Amino acid sequence: MSPLSVRPVLSKRDEMAFIKFQWRIYTGNPYWVPPLLLDRKKLIDRKNNPFYKHAEMEMFLAERDGEIVGRIAAIVNQNHIKEHNENVGFFGFFECVDDQEVANALFDAVKRWLSERKMSAMRGPASPSVNDEYGLLIDGFDKPPAILMTYNPQYYQKLIENYGLVKTKDLFAYYLHGDKVFTDKLVRVSELVRKRTGVVVRPMDMKKFDEEVATIRGLYNRGWEHNWGEVPMTEEEFAYVAKDLKAIVNPNVVIIAEINGKPVGFAMSLPDLNIVLKDNKNGYLIPGIIRLLLFKKRINFMRVVILGVLPEYLNTGIGGLLFYETGKRGVEHGYFHGEASWVIEDNVMMNRGAELMNADKYKRYRIYQRPL
Repeated sequence: MSPLSVRPVLSKRDEMAFIKFQWRIYTGNPYWVPPLLLDRKKLIDRKNNPFYKHAEMEMFLAERDGEIVGRIAAIVNQNHIKEHNENVGFFGFFECVDDQEVANALFDAVKRWLSERKMSAMRGPASPSVNDEYGLLIDGFDKPPAILMTYNPQYYQKLIENYGLVKTKDLFAYYLHGDKVFTDKLVRVSELVRKRTGVVVRPMDMKKFDEEVATIRGLYNRGWEHNWGEVPMTEEEFAYVAKDLKAIVNPNVVIIAEINGKPVGFAMSLPDLNIVLKDNKNGYLIPGIIRLLLFKKRINFMRVVILGVLPEYLNTGIGGLLFYETGKRGVEHGYFHGEASWVIEDNVMMNRGAELMNADKYKRYRIYQRPL
């Protein structure tokens, strides 16, 4: 067998090869959704993506006989280190043929790179962070991913665990049925919370988009601070993401909870564009846009991306009310099914909230770690 080599990504041509390697792994897989090439370019753009102002990333390609057989990235996120006071580096963008030698060589490259930067452990997959695509799918391979969620072959779990990486956390995705979420208990509890707290729930005002983004960023960074693995997003990062989401967001399912005019929580759901993009086989932008314009009405599924309240309101029941309002408004606007993801396994309140909506735990993702 010809020798295997692993080398860093050094050119624009290498970057495109890094991106397009996914097609070798997934072409013919009926559940994979081809990403938009432009989105992939932006995600790994170390010059213009504001994430890389506080993070460093090196990408690697594995080759044999002049053919790419795997890829991976090593990441050091300084904001994660500051937030959690742990010297942990990350691996992400892992794609590989079913060959343990190739996988080991890729992980060895990450290990060396992180060790040179004095990291004490490697964790992942994070592509490139907790605020992007996160976790390895280990259960639920017979269903396509919802928007901004990951998908991978089943054998990746074997390749990762054989290298010595072990589970650190599991993440759940819940399936929401439009005809099952409105239990008597959920409706009753929601009305009691509304009366007791005086909370008002309103949709996002697109005419005040920048102001609303600032409000949501403040709620997110306060509401999720100190949660396991979470890292507050900088103002520039949040604006960068919001600019992309503005074109696809449905403001009726991005809702803000207020008490006496003060924002205390929010929930953001997105139409599942993957339903349409699944057939955009080559990942080109223009055909993808055309498909969205032609078939947008087919999208009857949404993903509840994030939902929560400020820490001082955790025990008020407003989180449950946001679940109820999300489901109610989703159905009213044609999203008869949905996914709530991801929910970390030991987040008791969010898991209870999903169960209160009669949601089915139908996918599981895993975060791995290994000391260096």
